[in-house]
Amino acid sequence: MKFTCNQQDLIKNINIVSKAISTRTTIPTLKGILFDVKDGKLKMTASDMDITIESTIDVDSTENGTLVVPSSKFIDYIRKLPHENVEITSENNNINIKCLTSSSSIVGMDGSEYPVISYSEEGKNKITLNKDTLSNMIRKTSFAVSLDQTKGVLTGVLLDIDEDSIKTVAIDGFRMAYNKVNEKAERKEKFIILGKLANDINKIFSDIDEDEVEFYYDDKNGLIKLDNVRVSIRFLAGEFIKYNDIIPKDMLINVQVNRNDVINAVERASIMADGKNNTIRLSIRESVMTISSNSEEGGTIEDLLIKKTGDDIEIGFNARYIIDILKVIDDEDVILNFNSPITPCVITPVDGDRFIYMLFPVRINNN
Repeated sequence: MKFTCNQQDLIKNINIVSKAISTRTTIPTLKGILFDVKDGKLKMTASDMDITIESTIDVDSTENGTLVVPSSKFIDYIRKLPHENVEITSENNNINIKCLTSSSSIVGMDGSEYPVISYSEEGKNKITLNKDTLSNMIRKTSFAVSLDQTKGVLTGVLLDIDEDSIKTVAIDGFRMAYNKVNEKAERKEKFIILGKLANDINKIFSDIDEDEVEFYYDDKNGLIKLDNVRVSIRFLAGEFIKYNDIIPKDMLINVQVNRNDVINAVERASIMADGKNNTIRLSIRESVMTISSNSEEGGTIEDLLIKKTGDDIEIGFNARYIIDILKVIDDEDVILNFNSPITPCVITPVDGDRFIYMLFPVRINNN
């Protein structure tokens, strides 16, 4: 294998594929990146068997070949090189790197031993989406996946596709996050992407300039294509919770609030909240919502002006969960919907049904 390419092009695409490198594998080659040089193209591949990322760039090649490069030392070295052309050659699994007056060698691994999982778009359903739209849908729901690996499908983000909309949903047992965009699709389908993989996809999007992504899928696997990058993912197996059945249909108390005002007040209150439970209290009366917290170290109380319909209510929440939800919403104002101090709060837009967030309350001491 022998080729020459620009250092910046090389490191940019290495950074993309390296997001799929496995750190907890017993397969040595999966700790590296597969280089495959053929007829003026360099394809770089990394995989942890659940997500596989391929990126292809143009190079000046004089000898085809495959080799697995060790990720950490190779990436660190290439990153430190000048922004000039880099010549890479290999012989007997040894990698030689030259750039201007710099020269080094790294021991690689046989490329034929790399267990690549490849997913073809042939015969699969396809949706074309705006990259930023899909990225935002993931960002606005993936924070609510469960981190408890025993909870199966709740460690993933549900993509619920029907003929005229796409929805993403995540539930961790304490809260639910739901987002929807109106998009046409060929057929109905539901699949679940592991939360970590969904976040990895978002990191890849941030490194790519393309506006549109092609998403191919069946009931077990998905493939995202962006220009010179392909991301293959394995879906989680299992049946997701019927989320529509757990969203309250009729809410008796509706409170319109400024989102940033609530974030700032809750963040201040959380400083004084009990460190173990991080509990804050919302006391909603007439046109005022009082946000307060107490602990052995002190307490705080703050009033916000609101627009309310329905009865007064006093209810407690984990401050971090409220902040997590409100920070992924872009709207200036939101509606907090309640029924009672022991039933979930449902957060919706002032107009429309683009998102729904549901948060379960915590018990508070009324003394």
